Amino acid sequence: MAERSFAREVQDLKLSAGEEFRGEGILAVTKALLQSGVGYVAGYQGAPISHLMDVLSDAQGIMADLGVHFEFSASEAAAASTLAASVMYPIRGAVTWKSTAGTNVASDALSNLSSGGVTGGALIVIGEDYGEGSSIMQERTHAFAMKSQIWLMDPRPNLPSIVGAVEHGFALSEASNTPVMLELRIRACHVHGSFISKDNQKPKYTLAEAMENPVTDVNRIVLPPASFMHEQDKIKRRWPAAVAYIRRHGLNETFDGDVADLGIILQGGMYNGVMRTLKLFGLADIWGNTRIPLHVLNVTYPLVDEDLAAFCRGKKAVLMVEEGQPDFIEQALNAILRRAGVNTALCGKDVLPMAGEYTAAALIEGLRKFFDRHAPDLPRATPPSAAPVLADPLVQALAKTVPARPPSFCTGCPERPIFSAMTLVQKELGSHHIACDIGCHLFAINPPFNLGATTMGYGLGPSSASAFNVPAKKRAISVMGDGGFWHNGLVTGIGNAVFNKSDSVTVIVDNHYSAATGGQDILSSRAVSPDRSTQHPIEDAVRGIGVTWVKRIDRTYNVAAMRDMLRLALTTATKGPKIVIASSECMLNRQRRERPLFNAAVKRGERRVKPKFGIDEDVCTGDHACIRLSGCPSLSVKRSDDPLKLDPVAYIDETCVGCGNCGEVAEAAVLCPSFYRADVVHNPNAMDRFLDRIRTHVIGWLQRRRESGRVALA
Repeated sequence: MAERSFAREVQDLKLSAGEEFRGEGILAVTKALLQSGVGYVAGYQGAPISHLMDVLSDAQGIMADLGVHFEFSASEAAAASTLAASVMYPIRGAVTWKSTAGTNVASDALSNLSSGGVTGGALIVIGEDYGEGSSIMQERTHAFAMKSQIWLMDPRPNLPSIVGAVEHGFALSEASNTPVMLELRIRACHVHGSFISKDNQKPKYTLAEAMENPVTDVNRIVLPPASFMHEQDKIKRRWPAAVAYIRRHGLNETFDGDVADLGIILQGGMYNGVMRTLKLFGLADIWGNTRIPLHVLNVTYPLVDEDLAAFCRGKKAVLMVEEGQPDFIEQALNAILRRAGVNTALCGKDVLPMAGEYTAAALIEGLRKFFDRHAPDLPRATPPSAAPVLADPLVQALAKTVPARPPSFCTGCPERPIFSAMTLVQKELGSHHIACDIGCHLFAINPPFNLGATTMGYGLGPSSASAFNVPAKKRAISVMGDGGFWHNGLVTGIGNAVFNKSDSVTVIVDNHYSAATGGQDILSSRAVSPDRSTQHPIEDAVRGIGVTWVKRIDRTYNVAAMRDMLRLALTTATKGPKIVIASSECMLNRQRRERPLFNAAVKRGERRVKPKFGIDEDVCTGDHACIRLSGCPSLSVKRSDDPLKLDPVAYIDETCVGCGNCGEVAEAAVLCPSFYRADVVHNPNAMDRFLDRIRTHVIGWLQRRRESGRVALA
């Protein structure tokens, strides 16, 4: 069950030539693929291109009518490998994933693909997850493009430019027999706009035709001596062919301005930010007119030396706006200008930050330094600066007072009780080495749990603890999600542990989906999928690979049972890998499915019961151990109405989804019995009303009896 449905939006993918397409960047990419005659599409979900996979999934009927094959890949490596269909055959193929994490996973296939080259256009849509909104290590795809000689496009973040980049990406790939990466940043993926559609195209050469007419060319296989010829082919033929195509079709754009002695060279993806900054300086307008000449690199690799030298020639100074580090383009530009004998002063990382996202504040400061150094007399406005605001004593005092808000589990998340149980077990048995993994469960490394030492990659939790397979009084614990298990963990983690007889404990968090990437179905999903094979238990897979000690809990909210299971795994005399499968459905997906049905039933007048949890203020002691062991966002504090209680008491707010974890934690940890559950009945029937009157009468009688027995103080 994906994070959201695009069933309505994908109907716009049927628009014909001349009709206006309106939507967001992800939908525009899909339309561009269909307009380009793509033959097959594959990929692995992950920000910021998760929705692209969801759009493609919802558009399967439309693609099938065109003869386009689509599938969710088991990993980025599997997705990259599908591009093998374009190596021998003139079929256009596209794949997508989150970079740089996904590119690292796909690197083996990509290196082989780029070495032998392609016949059909091969396009890799990269979700460049760099900057303040990122969830991964801060690296750039540019390094991989340079290393493997894969051309890299970074279009201006507007729909016509993105669509044009997709179409030219295929053509550039075919013209140079080289795969092409299309880099889309977070804002480009979700930018809204419009463009004029073209007719969708059926593949000119189909996968079925390729299967019926197989082709083999040993010179495209990466084996000596062909592999040595591949490198020469890249430099002597493919690179010049790519440069010729880029120049012939004007993929990089130059925008003239009247301040002719200055210039800015920028990555296409930085265009909107630079134009916004120039407008704040009074040097551009909202219509795209600029006083400072711009050279926009919609293709950031390979660079076109002649065009760059021509742009810089005759200018006093040029600023290179290249986000992230290292400064690959700036270094190359320095070499290009020196070889061409162009003496234009080049600025870049000397005025702009070496690392980090180029936000408005960073660009304002960078351009201010550039203008002050090379055009101090240029009339310009003074943009606002964030520095005075940040230096304000009140802002600094607030920053010291308000605690940091690290990412955490959602309200009702079934993974939270797993780590509550782990905390209780470590309180009994002492601290253990805990190897983390990519996924929602990684939030356990943050407060209030503070559990975990390392994380090395998706599905690599168990293998990252393999070095600790030595005789000791304690066992290493590793955590892995069901998405990571099917992505990489089954063989790399569990298979490795079996092969090496690792006496360790692995907790596999089974929440029925690849939840961290948006709730996509996986092999072990419980839902019946019309398009894919699901309902394959993780337990069967680990037993099939050789694990003999496997335990399963189908309700992780039972903290006491989770605690006992973990204790058993850590203390059993049985040697070898021990697997605990902790299974409960992702609460976000459950709410997406159940809440609309519940609300519709209530609206129809049907009887529905919804649990509501609360805390008895008279019983709560105010030590807040329940909060420290749970961390649920709905579990907070408030001032007590009792004047004798100076400390705030625990409180459950209206965001509670009724999972019951807080009460389970309190019971398992033997905390104060202040939690209660009340069932809220919607559209009560006659029996409900009768029982309510009886309960109200009895409770009222007991309350009056208690009041009558109290001692009154004069």
